[in-house]
Amino acid sequence: MHKRLLNRSIGTEGTLLGILMLLCVVLALATDSFLTLQNLFDLLNNQSVNIIFAVGLVVVLIAGGIDISFAVAASVVQYVVLSLLMNYLGGGSWLLGVLLSMLVGMLLGLFNALLIHRFRIVSIIVTIGTFNLFFGLLMYFTSGVSIYDIPDWLYYSVPLLDLPAERGSATLYLPAAVMVVMVILTWFILARTGFGRAIYGFGSSPESARRSGVSAWKIHAFAYGWLGLCAGVAGLMQAHIVQEVVPNALIGQELPILAAVVLGGATLGGGRGSVLGAVLGVLLLAVVQNGLNLLGVTPYAFRMIVGLIILIAITTSNLGNLLPRTTKARNV
Repeated sequence: MHKRLLNRSIGTEGTLLGILMLLCVVLALATDSFLTLQNLFDLLNNQSVNIIFAVGLVVVLIAGGIDISFAVAASVVQYVVLSLLMNYLGGGSWLLGVLLSMLVGMLLGLFNALLIHRFRIVSIIVTIGTFNLFFGLLMYFTSGVSIYDIPDWLYYSVPLLDLPAERGSATLYLPAAVMVVMVILTWFILARTGFGRAIYGFGSSPESARRSGVSAWKIHAFAYGWLGLCAGVAGLMQAHIVQEVVPNALIGQELPILAAVVLGGATLGGGRGSVLGAVLGVLLLAVVQNGLNLLGVTPYAFRMIVGLIILIAITTSNLGNLLPRTTKARNV
């Protein structure tokens, strides 16, 4: 079964990579600015947060769940962590900021896992509820006011690679490196550990996995906790990129990220997906959006594409597998 999943993933990733390369060639011929170092670096910088979200979400989808609360959780992390750092910890540092963001994000994810596991509620219902709960509490306590006074270490950009380009220079910044670290960590857990194989097995057939000794609580706790941790890191990187904290800045990112991960080979029924596929899915949608902007096409076209991907994902899956099942075994 594991080899069959691996072959499917390779096929999906290879197809995505081919489409991505073909699209890049078409846009390079159609526009003068797409295949420039500045534009390519900007794509990587701008998509770092989305890729961190995606590699967290793919773990939940592989485990047979769906989570749409991660973007709101990232906004909550921004406010909680920045408030703690500025009001009680003297501004903090990168190390403290990252650790706090991971901790707060993971706790929010574990809250989802607890509700899903303890009360046997399907994950999409729980996360719709926590989406509104988190966002409502955030707006209530902050009154929708943005935070502009952030620590210097978070405010100033950290360049990693600066290369001469046609117009000035092209620069890769810190979020791109953080994204690479999160991608590698998630890939290692899923592809190189026994627990990663257990996640795939649980997503494919929860009942069979339970009979094999797999703890449903451990799978739920890790999947949603890891997504929460990724959301915390992504939220901190988002605040670093825009140099402020806006309560609704990340709202609306859920569906494009979900579409990208599904495009990368994950299914809404669980048991399938890969980190590389999720990354390629995000990059493909990013290139499509960037190309539409460069060609002067209305941004609503991108929303239509996202909606179409989700509809195709739903209609091509067994409708009974759309929501995670907890009692009936399913085979891949």
